Amino acid sequence: MQNKAIIITGHYGSGKTNIAVNLAVEHAEAGEKVCVIDLDIVNPYFRTADFGDVFRAHGIELVAPQFANTNLDIPSLGFDMAALLRGYDRVIVDVGGDDAGAIALGQYSTILKNFGYDMLYVVNSFRYLTSTPDEALELLRDIELVSSLKATAVVNNSNLGAETTAEDVLGSVEYAEACARAAGVPMLFTAAKRELSVDGTKPVDMYVRPYWLED
Repeated sequence: MQNKAIIITGHYGSGKTNIAVNLAVEHAEAGEKVCVIDLDIVNPYFRTADFGDVFRAHGIELVAPQFANTNLDIPSLGFDMAALLRGYDRVIVDVGGDDAGAIALGQYSTILKNFGYDMLYVVNSFRYLTSTPDEALELLRDIELVSSLKATAVVNNSNLGAETTAEDVLGSVEYAEACARAAGVPMLFTAAKRELSVDGTKPVDMYVRPYWLED
């Protein structure tokens, strides 16, 4: 991924927010000046705006809609995307799930095209409505249509939450590769919980926890 902008998209519950947080921390630890844009205006439970402490610990700037983490229904997207892309080494955009969430992304499509971007489509073979490559492709095309941007790679984040085993992860690789072939883009990596130690995968930490398990 050579572009400043890394856009994270996918189906609800695919784990894209956890991927976004991991990538932000990884780039910050590599010495880059990182900004995360929480563009998820749909899901009130799993969003990058919830991880301010993690970002502060790594010197990561967080930009969120004005009404993120409140009970107000209509967020304000009042930020300058071009200024952020000029001011940071890496800008990671966490987009709301499905095409409904990607509508907000569309208003920045011209700027992102001008600066260059990588758009990662996160897939999870265990999620309803994306359990086959054809279903995953249909959703991706909807996201691309409303955002006016094209995916550049697939990320395999197939998991069953805390119940995930190494066998689950390895068994999903063929599915993810088929998704990438159908979309006409490469599969960038398969993510797996760090403690599973699955060979050939990208270890990720689990920052996102279901809200009903929070202390």
